[in-house]
Amino acid sequence: MLQLPESPRKKPLVSLQDSYEQCRRITEEYAKTFFLGTMLMPEEKRRAIWAIYVWCRRTDELVDGPNSAQTTDATLDHWEKNLETIFSGCPIDDVDVALVDTLERFPLDIQPFRDMITGQRMDLYRNRYETYEELELYCYRVAGTVGLMSAAVMGIDTTNNSAPWNQGKTPPDPRKEAIALGIANQLTNILRDVGEDARRGRIYLPLEDLARFNYTEQDLFNGVVDERWRSLMKFEIQRARQIFAEAERGISLLSPDARFPVWSALMLYRQILDAIERNKYDVFRKRAYVSAPRKLISLPLARLRAAVL
Repeated sequence: MLQLPESPRKKPLVSLQDSYEQCRRITEEYAKTFFLGTMLMPEEKRRAIWAIYVWCRRTDELVDGPNSAQTTDATLDHWEKNLETIFSGCPIDDVDVALVDTLERFPLDIQPFRDMITGQRMDLYRNRYETYEELELYCYRVAGTVGLMSAAVMGIDTTNNSAPWNQGKTPPDPRKEAIALGIANQLTNILRDVGEDARRGRIYLPLEDLARFNYTEQDLFNGVVDERWRSLMKFEIQRARQIFAEAERGISLLSPDARFPVWSALMLYRQILDAIERNKYDVFRKRAYVSAPRKLISLPLARLRAAVL
C-alpha cells in the first residue's frame, strides 16, 4: 500500500537513485502494461515517467485507495500545497526526490498536476455522469493530464522545422493528441472496470448512453449481460477506438526515441478493448487483460509503425 504523507517529513530523504528505484518498483507493481512501454524509452525519460506515474497514482489513491473514506476537500487542498512545494524544488517524501529531479530536467508545467487534483475532487462528490461531455471533462482531468505531463518528457521532433520551407511556421504541437491518448486510456479503464465500480456504487458510463440502449442502473448493478448491454458496450468501445485513432496522429510529432514506446503503450492498452470483446462483454464476472504473449507479439508491429508512420 502506498503511503501518503500528512505533513513535511523532518528525517533525511533517500538518495536520488533510491528514489527513482522506488518509483520504478511502484510502477512495475501497479501498472504492468504501462511499465512495459516505459522500458522501451531512453533511461532518463523512463525514469521521469516513473516519477510522474507515482505522483499520479498517489493522487488517485486519495479518493480510491484504502484510506479514501477519510479524504476531504481539505485533504486535497493540503495535497495541492505539497505539489507547490515540490515544484519549488523541495521534496516532501522519498519519491518526491525523483519528481523534483524530473522537474529540473524536463519542461513540466504545474497546471496539469493541478487539473488532476481537480479531477479527484469530482470523485469526492460525483458517482454519475449524465452526458459524455461531462465524462470527457472528468477523463481529461484524471488521465488527459497524464498525456500532457508525458508529452513534456517525450519531447517534440524539431528536425522538420529546420527545413527552409518550414521557416516561420508554427512548430508541431502534439498536446491535443496526447490528451486524446489519456482520455482513450481512461475510457478503456472505465469499460474494463464497470463491475468493480458498480460494487462501489459508481457508474461512469454516461447515463444518456444507458438510456439510449434502454439499459437501467439496476440492470448494471445486477450485472445483466444481454443484447442491450452488448449493444451499449459496442457503442462505447467504438468511441474509445476512435479516440485512440486521434491519438495516433500525434505520435509522429514526438521525438524519434519516444515513438516506439508510445506506439507500444497505445497498442497494448487498446488491446484491452479486444479482451472485453473476447469475454463477450461480461465485465462483471471476467477481468479483461492482455496476456504476455499478446503483448510480445505487438512489439514488432509497434516498432514498424514508429519507423514508417
